[in-house]
This record gives sequence, C-alpha cells and structure tokens, in this order.
Amino acid sequence: MATAVENHANIPNCDPVWAAIVADAKAMQIAEPLMHSMLQENVIGRPSFEASLAARLAAKLHVHEIKEASIRETFNDIIREFPEISERARADISATFERDPACTSYLQPLLFFKGFMALQASRIAHALWTRDRKPLAQFIQMRVSEVFGVDIHPGARIGKGIMIDHATSIVIGETAVVGDDVSMLHSVTLGGTGKEGGDRHPKIGRGVLIGAGAHILGNIHIGDCSRVGAGSVVLHDVPECKTVAGVPAKIVGTAGCAHPSHSMDHKVEWTDADVVNGAGGGI
Repeated sequence: MATAVENHANIPNCDPVWAAIVADAKAMQIAEPLMHSMLQENVIGRPSFEASLAARLAAKLHVHEIKEASIRETFNDIIREFPEISERARADISATFERDPACTSYLQPLLFFKGFMALQASRIAHALWTRDRKPLAQFIQMRVSEVFGVDIHPGARIGKGIMIDHATSIVIGETAVVGDDVSMLHSVTLGGTGKEGGDRHPKIGRGVLIGAGAHILGNIHIGDCSRVGAGSVVLHDVPECKTVAGVPAKIVGTAGCAHPSHSMDHKVEWTDADVVNGAGGGI
C-alpha cells in the first residue's frame, strides 16, 4: 500500500497542484463517504502526484491478462524516466481547471475527466513508443480507445497545457504534432488523407482552439493562436491568428483575441454574404 497521508504534510511548499488535489480529495471524502476507499487508494494514500496518476491510469486500463499492479509499476517507471510527463500533466490539469467551467477542482480531471486521462495515458504510450516498446504502446492506445473513446496514436507528439473537453471520438494520427496551450472539443480529427505513408498528419500551432467535430486532414499547419470552427473540414494551411470555418474551411476573420484557446469563444459571425461569397476566400 502507498505511503500514509501524514507524508503529505510539506506538499504546499513544493507542489501546489498536488497539494490542491489532496485537499480536494479530503473534502470529497467528507462530502461523499461512499467514495472514501476510492479516494484513499487513488489519491490520499499515494505519496505523490506521479504515483497517483500511475495508480489511476492502471486502475482504468488493466485487463485480466495484464494485472493492474504490473501496469502501475510500469507506468511509475516510465514517469520517472520521462519527468516531462508529470510536468505536462500538471499543466494539463491547470489548463482544464482554468478553461472548463464544468471543472471546479483540481481533483476532478484526475478522477472523472476522460480527456485528461486519455491524454496522460497517451503521453506514457508515446514514451514507450520512443523506447521501441511499440507493442505495449499500442496496447495502451487500444485500451484508451476502448475505455475513454479517444484514439491517439503513440507516435503523435503533444505539448503541454492541453485541454480536451468531453473528448469522445477524438482521433489524433501518428505524425500529428500539437503545440502547447491548445484546446479542443469532442469529435476532433487530426487525420491523414488517402493511403500515403510518412509525415501525413496535421501540425497544430501554439494556442489554437479547435471546435467540436472539426476535421483537420493531411500534413498541413494550423498557425499559432488560430480558431477552427465547429464542424469544419480543414484541408490547407491556416495562417496565424485567423478563424476558419466551413466545409471546406475558409478564412472568416481574425481569431478575435490574443489567446483563443484560453478564451474558449467558439462563436463565428457568419453573414449571408459570407455564405454566398466564400467567407473571405479559400485557404
């Protein structure tokens, strides 16, 4: 069993995100006694954020052929070997807390938000992929798809401060790159076109906001701090600080603010002239 709760005494001075998670878990234990054991096993009884994350992911992703304890030990080993995983996970929790109005505590993403959990599992899978442990990486990809409804290829490279809201039916391909501080909603596809191999998936710049159901296809670049409207199909590069929308997507204006992924403002102001004339021209 993990280290006792008393070992958390000095957390506030060294790890404020973990301190907030532990405090939230203690409050939840009081408010909802039925979850006492779950919170003890996954959070309060764990010595660190890293150990808690590994435990929570193992509990969700294990199968009877590969025991939970074995997966938890492997996840702990990978997180120790790749410290950027826990750094990025902390940034992802902070991004979710700041941008998602449904998130009212730092604990919620770790316990309940499948977008956050799928992303952290994919970070571990990516580390395994780079260590040429590809079968285990693909096993994690499969289990994440089965459990969370999110399909992220372990070859994809994803930055920090990512917020994936709702997350159902997210697909991110093998050679996709997602920059820091990106926000995306459910049913987003970062996919390829045709059967070509090699570098075939989108490159998403820093601070981009991608609306629900948007499909960005091919080895194209979405410029920093741009917005992709819900339901759009993007087939060509998008300049920085622009809003694109439609099928196929066209530029319909500027991004509307300096940090669209933080503002989470998805409104696109269409006019009848935009619809008739192509909304500002193709991209």
